Amino acid sequence: MWNYEKRLEFPVNIKEPNAMLAQAIISQYGGPDGEMGASLRYLSQRYSVPYREVAGVLTDIGTEELAHLEMVATIVHQLTRNLSMEEIEKSGFDKYYVDHTIGIWPQAAGGIPFNACEFQVKGDIITDLMEDMAAEQKARSTYDNILRLVKDPDVCEPIKFLRQREIVHFQRFGEALRIVQDKLNSKNFYAFNPEFDKCEDCNNNSNS
Repeated sequence: MWNYEKRLEFPVNIKEPNAMLAQAIISQYGGPDGEMGASLRYLSQRYSVPYREVAGVLTDIGTEELAHLEMVATIVHQLTRNLSMEEIEKSGFDKYYVDHTIGIWPQAAGGIPFNACEFQVKGDIITDLMEDMAAEQKARSTYDNILRLVKDPDVCEPIKFLRQREIVHFQRFGEALRIVQDKLNSKNFYAFNPEFDKCEDCNNNSNS
């Protein structure tokens, strides 16, 4: 269970609507490297983790990604509220408007809907943590791209905060990876087959 505190992790107070910018930022809601995929990735991966402290890292970060999802949704909402039909048409927001009005719906900047195939849960802790580290770097790169488009400081500051948290998460997953490596057999990192290095066929192949 979680306790929900009714405030954003970082304040979002955008005064000027900008539907074109909203269409870019929405990618971090439901795009390939967005917060929805991140939260589902980590909160799903934690069940197959053999070490409680690493499962705790996945739970903590997965929960924080839900807070980031809320922030991104708030940014998109504030950028698109009170738009006139003329502004909607001029900004190219009309296609989204037809299907969702100004509701928040998970998609990439290019309009591709969110798909759970965009993230993996492999059940191997080394594989999953390596993906998690890469995912945080890809999210950081996406925020970098968004910041190149942002001129409004009201938008820029919460995006900067989100970018910084991706860097912190990358570091924490790196620490978790080191914990796992210390705990696993030093000769192999295959958590579900600790006898792998004793396999006769594998040894024969390695000596050939």
